[in-house]
Amino acid sequence: MNLIYAALALLMALVFTLAGVTRAGSWLIERRNPSVGGFADIDGARIHYVHIPAPENADLPPVVFIHGASANLRDQMLPLRPLLEGRAEMVFFDRPGLGRSGRGSGNGTPEAQANTIAALMNNLGIKKAIIVGHSFGGAITTAFALQHADRTLGLVFVSPATHPWPGGATAWYYNLTTIPVVGRLFSETLSYPAGMLRMAAATACVFSPNQVPDGYVTEASIPLVLRPSAFRSNARDVAGLYRYVLGAAPHYRDIEVPTVIISGDRDKVVYATIHSTGLARDIPGAELVWVRNLGHKPDWIAPDLVAGAMEKAAGRDVDLHALARTVEARIAGDAHAGECADLKAPEAELAPT
Repeated sequence: MNLIYAALALLMALVFTLAGVTRAGSWLIERRNPSVGGFADIDGARIHYVHIPAPENADLPPVVFIHGASANLRDQMLPLRPLLEGRAEMVFFDRPGLGRSGRGSGNGTPEAQANTIAALMNNLGIKKAIIVGHSFGGAITTAFALQHADRTLGLVFVSPATHPWPGGATAWYYNLTTIPVVGRLFSETLSYPAGMLRMAAATACVFSPNQVPDGYVTEASIPLVLRPSAFRSNARDVAGLYRYVLGAAPHYRDIEVPTVIISGDRDKVVYATIHSTGLARDIPGAELVWVRNLGHKPDWIAPDLVAGAMEKAAGRDVDLHALARTVEARIAGDAHAGECADLKAPEAELAPT
């Protein structure tokens, strides 16, 4: 019996120690990654955003950027803002529950987050915009286009996640985190220490086969996702993605705005042959731009191509495939394999039409 008590005491001590480490780590993360923009209260959620007003002689329409899972507004703002500054009004924002944004009570689905974007645009006086979504942000981009067609000028999908994939599985820790009590305990004790230990390898996998830019994790404030509340929000988003795309994909044919999809053939995060090919098939007139030897991060590795896609969505005559060949020449020698195997999906698994 004494051994049982001793084991329980040791377990409780470990839990409290991990909880303390996580609290201290979260405090340090917030201290090192302060807000960089303003805040808007939208339906009970305090949304953090950066708004770059329209220049006097803007040659592009407003652009709204939607970041992916585990990220925040800096992930797109750092590589893309310099290419568009002085040319377009831009809005970068932290999705509900991520970055410095609050979650609110009704932001648990792509549809709800699309409505939050529309409300933020209202607050900023933006009637219509080109919507640019990366990875998980691609799902929210489709939700916005379907629910707010009158606010959508064009769409740019960057390595998107938009269609049902084989089995619908996600990483085990996302599903675990969504379990009541158990998930909260996990996020309050292990998300920070385990996440910090795995961050470098996970980031290399996201960029592979391309090199992670120097200082990326720090400059893009990626550790913000390891705070328990942000970790839970991110997990709920990812765990609910399959359910959303299963219902939404058959309606993509109703999208009627200029659309560009950029994907790398070495993406190790999402099935490009399912999501990107599915979008090109389902959205009338969509243009798919494949880039050889490119991973999951065209926004950082090929920002010039992403900027060109925005121009194309705005109606400009841009040869995106020529731009893609330029990018390919630039990254042809990249061979950073990391710890992640290449993703391969059979064509038969494409989403329902």
